[in-house]
Amino acid sequence: MGFLHPDRLWWLLAVVALIAAYVVVQVTRRSTYAVRFTNLALLDVVAPKRPGWRRHVTAGVFGVGAALLVVALAEPTTEVKVPRERATVVLAIDVSLSMEATDILPSRFEAAQDAADEFLDTVPETINVGLVAFAGSANVMVPPTTDHELVRRAVDDLVLAEGTGIGEAIFASLTAIESAPPADDPDEPVPATIVVLSDGETTMGRPNADGIDAANEAGVPVSTIAFGTEDGVIFIEGEAIPVPPDLGAMEQIADATGGVFFEAESEQELEAAYADLGSSIGFETEEQPITEWFIGAALVGLLGAAVLSLFWFARLP
Repeated sequence: MGFLHPDRLWWLLAVVALIAAYVVVQVTRRSTYAVRFTNLALLDVVAPKRPGWRRHVTAGVFGVGAALLVVALAEPTTEVKVPRERATVVLAIDVSLSMEATDILPSRFEAAQDAADEFLDTVPETINVGLVAFAGSANVMVPPTTDHELVRRAVDDLVLAEGTGIGEAIFASLTAIESAPPADDPDEPVPATIVVLSDGETTMGRPNADGIDAANEAGVPVSTIAFGTEDGVIFIEGEAIPVPPDLGAMEQIADATGGVFFEAESEQELEAAYADLGSSIGFETEEQPITEWFIGAALVGLLGAAVLSLFWFARLP
């Protein structure tokens, strides 16, 4: 929690002084009564019904209410996540034949499609989402758009092909970003990011390093998800071919471009990775005032003190 006017919190010293004065008065009054009525039995006869702890409760509630009013005067704020009005994210999904591996059921490919659908459910409607499919080459399937259903249908229609070109995926994603709707204010560029999901290593096309350089030149972070397990295999003409994800290369891409690296060995972990990315891409943190919360609490405290005083002592504090 922060404050728009923290200097006004100095008024809390006045509340502390008021509480201190109350304590001094109580002690002084008690001493005065003790001197005036040295005979305790006589004091019980003269004042048999002393308010005792109840007067302190009333004073305490009143003091809390006053302190809350001072805090409200300082205009407290809290961090709140709000949907971004504009942003562009390109999903680059590996459609190489290794995605047929069933180490993640029902298969890496189907799990990736389901997780992408979940991702589209999490991002705000105002976010432009594009889709790139890559194997040996990369193609922009859907340019960035707020029509997320169009992207969803394209994800469901993806088909597998030979080869893996992660570098090509980055270049195609940057091309897609260039086609995104322009910002209303040309001096305020729309934030963009690329999310690359792959279960293998680059075997075709331009190397990853070239994609990293291009992303850095464009100022676009590339987050990566290494999908699959070390035990993943596919069968080609009856021969088992290991297809483990290239964790090192995927982490290097993310680190070099300012993105985030995830390792997902199940559909649940993949959905969690997408959810994390959707939260960071689709939302931003803003400071919002919560003054009314403290004003309301202060009113409750002050009114509570008044009610207790009327109920117990038939007078206002």
